[in-house]
Amino acid sequence: MPRPLRLTSPLADGVPDLAEFVTDVVARVNAGAWGRDPNSPDDQTPVFVARAPGRLDVMGGIADYSGALVLQWPIREATRVAIRPWTEQRLSILSIARGGLERRCDVPLEIVADPQRSHDAVRAWFAADPTRHWAAYVAGVLHLLSREHGVRYASGASILVESSVPEGKGVSSSAALEAATIEAATAAWRVTIDPRTRAVCCQQAENLIVGAPCGVMDQMTSICGEADSLLALLCQPAELQGSVRLPDALRVWGIDSGIRHAITGTDYGAVRVGAFMGYRILADLAGLQVMPGERPGHVRVNDGRWRGHLANVGSDAFGRFAADIPEALDGHAFLQRYQGTTDLVTRVEPTRRYAVRAPTAHPVYEHERVTDWARCLTSTAAAWPHDAARLGALMYESHASYSACGLGSAGTDRLVALAREAHPAHGIYGAKITGGGSGGTVALLTDAAAGDAVRAIAGRYAEETGREPYVFEGSSPGAARIGTIRLDPA
Repeated sequence: MPRPLRLTSPLADGVPDLAEFVTDVVARVNAGAWGRDPNSPDDQTPVFVARAPGRLDVMGGIADYSGALVLQWPIREATRVAIRPWTEQRLSILSIARGGLERRCDVPLEIVADPQRSHDAVRAWFAADPTRHWAAYVAGVLHLLSREHGVRYASGASILVESSVPEGKGVSSSAALEAATIEAATAAWRVTIDPRTRAVCCQQAENLIVGAPCGVMDQMTSICGEADSLLALLCQPAELQGSVRLPDALRVWGIDSGIRHAITGTDYGAVRVGAFMGYRILADLAGLQVMPGERPGHVRVNDGRWRGHLANVGSDAFGRFAADIPEALDGHAFLQRYQGTTDLVTRVEPTRRYAVRAPTAHPVYEHERVTDWARCLTSTAAAWPHDAARLGALMYESHASYSACGLGSAGTDRLVALAREAHPAHGIYGAKITGGGSGGTVALLTDAAAGDAVRAIAGRYAEETGREPYVFEGSSPGAARIGTIRLDPA
């Protein structure tokens, strides 16, 4: 008879969803409904449970892949993952949702455990069947642990996933899944990796296995974020600047537009490619040394001036070069003249035409906006509501820059317009589209007492569009702040 589970490590205070999940895991195991090793009638293997939140991108957004400072808010909604190693030579990944909906994917252990298997080969295995693509976020993390961090899997595991982070809303449901997975996995396989490296590993899994060209801010926030604070991250490549606690006078909210956002979407990817094309052109204009890279279409730049990041160019320097950066350029013409970009995550498609000037300008000015925003927020001489109005104005500028890049949407634009109409007189200071854009969620900065005004905006949007928006309220700690919960057989 399998022995019932018991809790052997304390639960975090103030995280009720984690306590509920642990209770459910215990019940499932004790009832034989999940995690039972088919080869072990007296299963004595512990279960490792972790939790990671989604995030609201308050400032910085898509400038992360260009080295900008970003400010990210860990939300209340989170993903929970339980891992129980077993003797089977496979991973059995089960995702459960409210209403009893389930997704299941069995992954042969050799797909993730062979350190000689290339990232491309693992990616191809998941891409070959659309029904198992979602499991790449979980198994991809385990593959990166094997290939890049020396983790050896003698056998597989049963993995249970539950999430309250809505998918396709631009609040990093994918990063929350990756972060919770790596938190539980490093405990289950007894490997010590610092939180920053764990976040980078998750980003690599999404880039290389899932095939989404995201920056690192989502994973860093999901792992390292603090409740009720903005994570400040300088993405060069992932330099934590600490957390900035939001003043008691302010609140951060999110309102979902009802328009699905996808990080793998062509709009986001094209804007990223355009930004790297612009950096390559700037390197040529500045006379920087350019060398062949790791593959066709990739180059290296000897850049002691901007250290390889558009965010370091600065508005003054960019202004001198801007007229020589084309508004748009065909991929073939770009590759003929410039040979490639410095980005290993994306490729310039010869048959595609890319916007270049606006995607290049965005991270240059966004980095300055975010730096100004952070300075204003932390000023010891803060004068509310004057300073709050300045913070809001910077958010509106950021939103307009997204639109200039082609990453706006009718729904998010309307939510931002409704926020403007509400005005600081009603405690609504600013709003902007979040994350990768092209739909998803709008982040709002408000007075602490503006909850009714936020809900009124959501209600008016619902009346106009017929879409019932999800409202994000509250915050919670990142995975590293909670740690892993261990459940042992009694």
